[in-house]
Amino acid sequence: MTPNPILALIVFFAGGALIYLGWKYKLWARVFHDSERDRKTAMEDVLKQLYHVEYSGRKATLNAMAGALKLSDKKLVSLIEEMSALNLIRAQADTISLTRAGKDYALHIIRVHRLWEKYLSERTGIDKSEWHNRAEQMEHTMTSEEAEELYHELGSPRFDPHGDPIPMKTGEIIESNAIPLSGIRENALVKIVHIEDEPEVIYEQIIDKKLHMGQQLKVTEIDDHRVRFFSEGQEYELSSIVASNIGVRKLSEEEVFESGKVRLSSLRQGEKGQVIGISSECRGANRRRLLDLGFIKGTSIETGLEGPMKEPKAYLIRNTLIALRNDQADLILIEKTK
Repeated sequence: MTPNPILALIVFFAGGALIYLGWKYKLWARVFHDSERDRKTAMEDVLKQLYHVEYSGRKATLNAMAGALKLSDKKLVSLIEEMSALNLIRAQADTISLTRAGKDYALHIIRVHRLWEKYLSERTGIDKSEWHNRAEQMEHTMTSEEAEELYHELGSPRFDPHGDPIPMKTGEIIESNAIPLSGIRENALVKIVHIEDEPEVIYEQIIDKKLHMGQQLKVTEIDDHRVRFFSEGQEYELSSIVASNIGVRKLSEEEVFESGKVRLSSLRQGEKGQVIGISSECRGANRRRLLDLGFIKGTSIETGLEGPMKEPKAYLIRNTLIALRNDQADLILIEKTK
């Protein structure tokens, strides 16, 4: 039997049309799914920003929210209308506020964000400058059950690596007792208990100064424009704006300010020292590695060889030469003995 060419063409084009329509349907389904996901993310960003504004005792306005979230007024109004219908927020005139349901939702997002930062700091070697952005991605995907599982896996932490309290599953949250460094008197002995990671441009300046959680400071000079202090063998100077993003508390009677404490990286050729401890900035696997290498309180140490660019440096500890980069040596605190 001779094949009918017209019938063959009809079958060919019909098959092609079905393939095209199937591809087009999947494409539009994907676009629709992505659009819905983006809208959910935008709504959650609004909730989180609203919570932070209300937590600081301020009122949220349309213009301020649009600016902070980098949204057009039209997009923000559309989101607010939808969120009002879902009983997540209240909109009155130009002011926006969270409902009870909206606050609970916002606290879940913040809980995930801070738990994930804690995870990144404790279980990975990812640089701290990346923690915030990675946590911002995770906060939109993790369920409440997954967050609770992570919370227990991390040992039920109360604070994230920046010193922010982690909300409980029930919504309870610890009040911070941190005082801005810019508001401390001269000669005060304090310890860093909080470092604000937003805005990013200020956080980068704090990182560049190698300031970290748990670091003890002695404030030597302060005015309306700057703060000067001594810490770990170095003099520092910060603008008041940067200093206001660092939270501190006064040392308790049990805590001793060790004026002779310096970073191992400051030990010069021919000098000797004794290990006081490892900085609280050093966490997880990195901390365990240094302890395994013998950097334990009371251990004697001296400089050995150093590279052509003065990095890495070799340190003699327990009759063994160990090479460290300066950023690693910064995490080991010593007292010079010679």
